[in-house]
Amino acid sequence: MATSTTRRPSWRTVTPIIAVAAFGLAACSNSQESSDVKGTTPPVWTSSAAPAGSEDDGHGTEHGAPSAAPGDHGDDHSGSEAGLRAELKDGSGNGVGTATIASEGGHLVVTVEARGLRPGFHGLHFHENGTCEGDFTSAGGHLQVGPADAHPASGDLTSLQVGADGTAKLVTRTDAVELDDVRGKALIVHAGADNFGNIPPRYSREGGTGPDETTLSTGDAGSRVACGVVG
Repeated sequence: MATSTTRRPSWRTVTPIIAVAAFGLAACSNSQESSDVKGTTPPVWTSSAAPAGSEDDGHGTEHGAPSAAPGDHGDDHSGSEAGLRAELKDGSGNGVGTATIASEGGHLVVTVEARGLRPGFHGLHFHENGTCEGDFTSAGGHLQVGPADAHPASGDLTSLQVGADGTAKLVTRTDAVELDDVRGKALIVHAGADNFGNIPPRYSREGGTGPDETTLSTGDAGSRVACGVVG
């Protein structure tokens, strides 16, 4: 009797074939088809196309999608009125400081930074004319909005205190004037301190007691050492 040469397949051979077939069916399920691009992970494309302009750049963001930097809210306007500026110069035309004037909540906020001035207190006022010529007397008297005999004048500001190194910084505010009142006017720094006409009646002077007209109009702040036109 002849010996049969037919051999039954071993289970060790059949098992890998079944596993490969199962993997192929799983990979092509759910309307997916194999990718022909090498290195694609996972190696399939879905049947749904990505929305136009939404290609992922690999960093968790999508191209074409608008993005904003932290704290960026676009053109956010607070409604506050744009500020003004004055460049302060001495009688020789040298720059000695800057001033910014902004309208905030019904007040003007005035910020002055200066250098090269004599240490001590200096009168600081808006003046009625917008010129800074010669010794700055061209700027006229203190700006007055409202009654002409009101003291201090509406253009009077807090005195500027200069340190031993000749520098100063002042942030002050006033509700006696508005932005349009000071636009085109001069801002003056005086040589001395302003007493704001605060001279009690007991002090005597030629012709009477208390403050005289010069004191009331100038605060006895002396000459003008720096000037800038507000604009």
